[in-house]
Amino acid sequence: MNEQNYLSIYAKSFNWAGFFLPKQVYSDCSNLYDFCRYIDNLADEKGDLDTKLKNFNTFKQDFKLKNENNQIIKKMWALINKFEISPKIIDDLFDGVEADIKSKVEINTDKDLYVYSYRVAGTVGLMMAKILNVKERSALLGAIDLGIAMQLTNIARDVIEDERKNRIYLIKSSEDIFLDIKDIIYKADSFYNSSFTGIKDIPFSCRFSIIVARRVYRQIGKKILKEKDMVNYKKAGKIYVSNFGKIIQTILSLWDLVVLFFIKQKKHEKENEYNLINEDIGLNGKI
Repeated sequence: MNEQNYLSIYAKSFNWAGFFLPKQVYSDCSNLYDFCRYIDNLADEKGDLDTKLKNFNTFKQDFKLKNENNQIIKKMWALINKFEISPKIIDDLFDGVEADIKSKVEINTDKDLYVYSYRVAGTVGLMMAKILNVKERSALLGAIDLGIAMQLTNIARDVIEDERKNRIYLIKSSEDIFLDIKDIIYKADSFYNSSFTGIKDIPFSCRFSIIVARRVYRQIGKKILKEKDMVNYKKAGKIYVSNFGKIIQTILSLWDLVVLFFIKQKKHEKENEYNLINEDIGLNGKI
């Protein structure tokens, strides 16, 4: 585990799944997470917008100049060179985080939702797949699907917290906000489903870890649905999966691992959503 230890502090579900990765792969994934988390923190830190934007642009410039005095940047460039990660993917990540450094953030269309989710999380899934030495296009698309699914889960979980920051990611379709939260969870589920067959092309030594991460994070959405209305949702606070719940999902992941041996690859199920994303972002040069 590296010096910042961000993975164990901020991402307990991912850290749990990371236990099943080979040691060196876990270390590389942890360095990737440190980089992504640091950028995300720049948008979320306390302070005025001008200061946030200044700090963000300074870090972005340091990254592009390969400032090796910053250990997070140094380790990220080592990953880029080692695994041939396209810097264009990281440009997309920067664009996504920068979109949050505004006095008000509001998403109004499915296209905006998917583009944003790709930028801040689909990119992370894609870079993670590169670190896992994934080569097949189906698995790379599945990694993006899983990243988007997890971001949609975050949006469904963090509605109250985001509202305090003047960020609205829900597409409002009714007076009942919980219905809109449910809609986000159903969208997430469709991406979780689409991500599954691609896991078949992940190297076997890393496959179980991804299955566990997928199951544990998906469980957050299922727990949200059990709240049934906005009153209970607010009372519940930020929803997590308990350690006991993680153990249960890990055991169930063994069945998923068996199922993967018998299923056949299918045509990518999210073609329509990807067409929307591609209107703003050219994915072909990055996958």
